[in-house]
Amino acid sequence: MTAGAPAGRDPGLQPERTRLAWRRTTLSGAVAAVLAVKTALHGGASATGVVVCALCCGLWLGLLRVAHHRIRALSAGTPPAALAPRHATTAVLCAVAMAVCAAVLVV
Repeated sequence: MTAGAPAGRDPGLQPERTRLAWRRTTLSGAVAAVLAVKTALHGGASATGVVVCALCCGLWLGLLRVAHHRIRALSAGTPPAALAPRHATTAVLCAVAMAVCAAVLVV
């Protein structure tokens, strides 16, 4: 190795970072779902609040399912296949829909 040459890339770090990112995403989704429940039940439960809260919790479960699938693929020890477009789309739609539900509950 010559001076100034980049060190070899450790292929184990990138999957670990990705796994941690998925865990952070599911944790933030769990916090959003808990806050949705708290907001929906604050001051008495309304039908709209309960429906939006249930939708937010369902979306979190969808996000959790996609994340769990990806975390298991990353933990398998072999290089994982690329994230399927339908899984990526599901994760993005769940996250965006949870943000919309949160906005509805706040307003």
